[in-house]
Amino acid sequence: MDRFHELEVFVGVAEAGSFAKAGARLRLSPPAVTRAVSALEERLGARVFNRTTRSVTITDVGRRFLESARRVLSDLETAEKEAIGETATPQGHLNITASVTFGRSALSPVVCGFLSRYPRVTASVLLLDRVVNLVEEGVDVAVRIGHLPDSGLIAKRIGAVRRVLVASPDYIARRGMPASPAELRLHSVIAFTGLMPNREWRFLNGQKQGSMNLGPVFEINDAASAIQAAEEGHGVTVALSYMVSDQVRRGKLVPILDAFALPPQPVHLVYPQARLVAPKVRAFIDFAAPRLKASLDQLTWTSAEDAKSGTSPTLR
Repeated sequence: MDRFHELEVFVGVAEAGSFAKAGARLRLSPPAVTRAVSALEERLGARVFNRTTRSVTITDVGRRFLESARRVLSDLETAEKEAIGETATPQGHLNITASVTFGRSALSPVVCGFLSRYPRVTASVLLLDRVVNLVEEGVDVAVRIGHLPDSGLIAKRIGAVRRVLVASPDYIARRGMPASPAELRLHSVIAFTGLMPNREWRFLNGQKQGSMNLGPVFEINDAASAIQAAEEGHGVTVALSYMVSDQVRRGKLVPILDAFALPPQPVHLVYPQARLVAPKVRAFIDFAAPRLKASLDQLTWTSAEDAKSGTSPTLR
């Protein structure tokens, strides 16, 4: 049996989570799907799926093999298009992911502009406040905020953001401006769990990084809701600079304890490593990188003074 066919069926079952669904997508009968997977398992000498009458789950061997299988199929598709001259025109479906707030504020307009430029490309945008495994979840490009661990991903830096503490002017007038991290314990804290896991706030004290656990009066897993609560005067919250830049510049939120803020965190566009990068991915990276960088430059600041003045200087 053709090895590329086996890989195609294997990836199809892994993505569909079902032999029957994979067969329908690939226009193959259930016995044909079973034969292809069985032939692959026989050659590998290991099971790639655990099957019961009710479910299909990928094994550890299958999970490790999945990335390589996807890469081989992608390289084959790209090589075929290159041979017939199709690589000059990006086409096909593009899967992109980012955090919820960044996707709303910066990514969505860029994706819409890209699709207008390349009408033969369609796109799905998945906004989640968690790290998505690009290979396992079939994602082409992701926006990652923070330092990247070693991985098989290719990264293009597009800027940086700062982690900031903010509160409304009304709240500060009532409760006072904290002058040190210790004084933050005397304040009402609104915790966005994505930036305060285990209710921990991290800060910089001189050259050393410190942390402290805070007892929030309000804890929520949505950044926009935490920011809105702070804007309404209910307390202090932690946000990334791009999330609150507009509110700060309009005077609805005030940065606090800015001298103790951690250094800026890098922002990257990342995509899986492959010998041949699909034209749609290459085109999106080239289109999105300068536009997202411009957005980040407008949505962040280097100090409280810069935030109040409305300027957007280069991040330190």
